Amino acid sequence: MFIDSMFVDAMNTDQFSYSECRIKLAVDDWELRQAQKLRNQVFVVEQGIFQTSDHDLFDIKAHTLVATTGMLGIPDAVVGTVRIHEQEPGVWMGSRLAVDRSFRSDKGLGKALIRMAVCSARAQGCKTFYANVQLQNLGLFQKLGWLALGEVNVHGVEHMFMQANLDLYPIAQDPSRGFVHLINQPRHVASIRELA
Repeated sequence: MFIDSMFVDAMNTDQFSYSECRIKLAVDDWELRQAQKLRNQVFVVEQGIFQTSDHDLFDIKAHTLVATTGMLGIPDAVVGTVRIHEQEPGVWMGSRLAVDRSFRSDKGLGKALIRMAVCSARAQGCKTFYANVQLQNLGLFQKLGWLALGEVNVHGVEHMFMQANLDLYPIAQDPSRGFVHLINQPRHVASIRELA
């Protein structure tokens, strides 16, 4: 299908509503850069947990997972991220779950990232999966079948140490491709005719 590039340039693309995200392992440099920028926005700017950067030694060996959106089927923005790493053989940790503020009203995006995190770890031999979860997110993780193991303080913030029920998470067949997550649509999405 051919689209006139002058027409696309003339459109106000801010009025479009994204209908899906791809949840996957970050494989491109731009995805990794945008994931780090999003983490900085959430954990440094919004929550003030860190002063300048949330980057730590786990980032060296961690796998970054992202939720990407784009126009015309071409991904161009990271709107969610989480990282996973193997703590010891078979024991994996998830951390730094972050969702762009403008996508937080879609209640399923965090769930989709959690699902991809556990399924991706299982594809790499995970036998046990843990995460330190901020207390305001405790209910979300419990609904997803996670077990609360006890409160811990992480960087001055109370968290719940939790374990995933691996029986609820199938092994990801291809984490680099991931899966498509449909975003809740507003009642009215502008048509091309309305934008012209």
